[in-house]
Amino acid sequence: MANPLIHSKSSVRLWGGVEEDYLPLHNKMDCSKAYFSDNRHRTLTHNMFFIFEVMIPLFGEYITNSSGKRVSVKDICEYHILEDYGKKFIPNVSDFLNEMDVKSWMGNGIGDVPDSQKKIKHATQRVKRMVKID
Repeated sequence: MANPLIHSKSSVRLWGGVEEDYLPLHNKMDCSKAYFSDNRHRTLTHNMFFIFEVMIPLFGEYITNSSGKRVSVKDICEYHILEDYGKKFIPNVSDFLNEMDVKSWMGNGIGDVPDSQKKIKHATQRVKRMVKID
């Protein structure tokens, strides 16, 4: 699927109402795109953990669309995920995490630091050197 608006149009076809009824949910499902732009962003949001721990507490068990129909937030989110995976499956958190290599820094900061922190440290050191030179 392409974006939250397309998911919202799909929700309208399934449950009625208007796109604006569903857009906040689909925007939240895809909010991780702002932090990681390729499809790996789905690791954070496209699973049942996110639905039960974030979406339902945030939006409630049901929304009432503009047609007056009560629609399950879980169903909306599950269909969003199904659309993104070709209507084949909904991955578990373990499906994503099992593909991830465990690094030493993940164990309470033992060993090396993550690459993102190396870049920050390098940039900070460069700025400090520039300040001393001037």
